[in-house]
Amino acid sequence: MEGDCLSHTGTIERPRRGRAFVVPHSLPVVLETRGLKKTYFGKVNVPVLFGIDIKIRAEEFVAVIGQSGSGKSTLLNLLGALDTPTEGTVLINGVDISTLEENEMARLRNDEVGFIFQFHYLLEEFTCLENVLMPLTIRDGYVSEVDRDRVINLLERVGLGAQLSKRPDEMSGGQNQRCAIVRALANSPKIVLADEPTGNLDSHSGDEVFDLMREMNRESGVAFVMITHDVRLAQAADPMLIEDGFVHEISKAEHRKRVANLS
Repeated sequence: MEGDCLSHTGTIERPRRGRAFVVPHSLPVVLETRGLKKTYFGKVNVPVLFGIDIKIRAEEFVAVIGQSGSGKSTLLNLLGALDTPTEGTVLINGVDISTLEENEMARLRNDEVGFIFQFHYLLEEFTCLENVLMPLTIRDGYVSEVDRDRVINLLERVGLGAQLSKRPDEMSGGQNQRCAIVRALANSPKIVLADEPTGNLDSHSGDEVFDLMREMNRESGVAFVMITHDVRLAQAADPMLIEDGFVHEISKAEHRKRVANLS
């Protein structure tokens, strides 16, 4: 299918461009929204999102772009069950999160969703390895030898084998962010949500972090949804534009035309 697909409802029918990003429709939907709306209420009510319907399948790698204040972070928070919509539904791995009790929601979030932020948010008093093992400790109350070995193997693969016992203030920014990525993958989630994951890094470290996310996406099949202002990163993924409260996919050529207007 060629060209852009934009619906006034925000529905995305995702055209694929290039062999590296082809995602068969037979792959499971790991994240879905139906009629998602968000308004912030106060002295002045501020509507942000207007009925968004999207489907993210396993193995997808999507970059969410848009002007500052367009609702990118709001959407990501709703997708990750960190905030509640005014209207509409979010399904994570087929589960309608509005039907869950608070403890069930926390469990689903910990098991199915990995988070990467602009700042790594590693716990300063814990080592690199201890930080990565934290989601497993929270989930199970302990860490099995199998899980520990799997996590150490991941850390070694991303070049942190010599940093296992170091604390965040003893590592570089790029090393901390790589550690945060492995932490996001520790529970083998179905989807990883990344909010400006390279925003605090120099271009070289940012490229390394992005390459790592793509590698993990291809090898494990975990879907990634990433907010970024980095033009190069958006071009290397499938751009999804938030504009006027709606969301649609745009071609990379159209993205290049619009990028000068994004801040």
